[in-house]
Amino acid sequence: MSFDPASVLDADLAPDLPPVRAGRQPAGASPAEAILHEVFGYPAFRGAQREIVEHVVAGGDALVLMPTGGGKSLCYQVPAIVRHRAGQGVAIVVSPLIALMHDQVGALHEAGVQAAFLNSTLDAEGARRVERDLLAGRLTLLYAAPERILTPRFLAILESLHERGQLGLFAIDEAHCVSQWGHDFREEYLGLSALHERFAGVPRLALTATADDHTRADIVERLQLERARLFVASFDRPNIRYTIVEKDEPRKQLLRFVRDEHEGEAGIVYCQSRRKVEETAAWLAEEGITALPYHAGLDADLRRRHQDRFLREDGVVMVATIAFGMGIDKPDVRFVAHLDLPKNIESYYQETGRGGRDGLPADAWMTYGLADVVNQRRMIDESEAGEDFKRLQRGKLDALLALSEAHDCRRVRLLAYFGQSSTPCGNCDNCLHPPATWDATEAARKALSCIYRFRQNNGQRFGAGHLIDVLRGKRTEKVAQYGHESLSTFGVGAEVSEAQWRLVLRQLIALGHVQAEGEFNTLGLSDSAREVLRGEVPVRLRVPAEARPRGKAGRAGTGSRDKPPPLPLDAAATGRFAALKAWRAEVAREHNLPAYVVFHDATLAEMARESPASLDELGQISGVGTKKLQAYGSELLRVMASAGPD
Repeated sequence: MSFDPASVLDADLAPDLPPVRAGRQPAGASPAEAILHEVFGYPAFRGAQREIVEHVVAGGDALVLMPTGGGKSLCYQVPAIVRHRAGQGVAIVVSPLIALMHDQVGALHEAGVQAAFLNSTLDAEGARRVERDLLAGRLTLLYAAPERILTPRFLAILESLHERGQLGLFAIDEAHCVSQWGHDFREEYLGLSALHERFAGVPRLALTATADDHTRADIVERLQLERARLFVASFDRPNIRYTIVEKDEPRKQLLRFVRDEHEGEAGIVYCQSRRKVEETAAWLAEEGITALPYHAGLDADLRRRHQDRFLREDGVVMVATIAFGMGIDKPDVRFVAHLDLPKNIESYYQETGRGGRDGLPADAWMTYGLADVVNQRRMIDESEAGEDFKRLQRGKLDALLALSEAHDCRRVRLLAYFGQSSTPCGNCDNCLHPPATWDATEAARKALSCIYRFRQNNGQRFGAGHLIDVLRGKRTEKVAQYGHESLSTFGVGAEVSEAQWRLVLRQLIALGHVQAEGEFNTLGLSDSAREVLRGEVPVRLRVPAEARPRGKAGRAGTGSRDKPPPLPLDAAATGRFAALKAWRAEVAREHNLPAYVVFHDATLAEMARESPASLDELGQISGVGTKKLQAYGSELLRVMASAGPD
């Protein structure tokens, strides 16, 4: 039986639009600017937001590349509200994650916007209620996963809305998921081309935080956005400090980093395997850190509980695989740490971008070593993908390795990958502590020569540890067993430390001159090794950080930072800020929402500093929209007054 959208309508339902508070917006403000002021409480658009919003409000299609924390959601939420108030219908938001839908809808409700989601957390009656609201015009935005949107039932609802001119726009979030070249391909996104084919004339807005040239072209082709306007915001996140260190007891390195710089603060630690996630979380918990594991192999209810704790409690560290993170809107994540090398720069950028979404200082910290390089190359080589795809993935890995081994500004290299130029940032590990370097060309030639001589000796191949022993002239049992003390390369690198040798081998593997193969990662030469052996390719490496001082005055590869409050606060303001945070926590618990959905820290800090004495003064604080002023204004004034005099 075919589905009739009229069968779910309630005749008495009518659009319920939040009122615009007169006098809130500046004279001559556009409808979009009025919404920004009234609903969201912000004084002005940032960067390219205004141009994007006005383009979509006018009915144009767009592809938006904007970094995590850059304000992508406003680029479709504001046009959705403007178009809905103009009688142009509802905005359908394609979102891949349930957690993101819940938080965004909760935040919109707090701002007085009629929004809903359709996902598996709703029972049948709850889903029908949302459908009734949708068809009756009560909703300004509806969030749904792509597989839900493409069901015959939902498409029939969209057809009904379209026929009545009540389909305002489509916003496709995390649009890189449509690309098989991207770092997070999802097959269900491929069907979204149907939106253009079936609902011509409805503006479409595709948004992503990361997309290289291949991925960008794939998005355009698969979503049929050839005529869409492209907006590329700056990928720079100046509040994030990038630090990459050589592995040297990585768990202890991580613990020092967390304790020295982020004690009691929220963070994410990424690991490659589920087992490592669980072991690392348990170890951190034993060391007194509030740490929880998260990966796809855990029970779904346990994953949900852990995610809720991370979002709602202060100071929780989530140890996770990449199954965790996309769509997490928590603004006060103060650090993102990687204990294993990601697959490429897009993954690294997306994951590190989950720190510091509130614009305050955050750290992106990673430790990696020779095994990381070997494992990532092996995963590419052993995958079932076609050779073209493998070649592209090797190139992406090479770019990440170049970033990791760099002696110069990390930020300059990171932005260059996305086609954007910049100057040294002064806020990454290499800028703050310029590394000493040494000419490793001769050492590289010695290593390659030794690998070659292993091969000459009955075609034998050995791993990095044995190779380093031979180069340094160590007379181990294995050296004696194979008679390698008789090789001409035995002891030729005795003056080079073991740590430096591992750096040399890591660089040679990263550059593709050495190949690691098999279960035991034995080493062999590639064709390009000849150029290094002939001295045609120079190799210059950073000096290992093992001798750098540790501790807060000079941590190995981390630097130090005085972490300021969101705004400079005196003693009285600090008391108000603490009282406001305690009040916010109570409200968040009552509403079953993360605290930041009620108000961000930066908004509370501005209240505490300015100490508004009236509703009109409170309404001028950034982040205080009309609905929140009406709902919380009197209580906020009471809390600040009771916190003590100025």
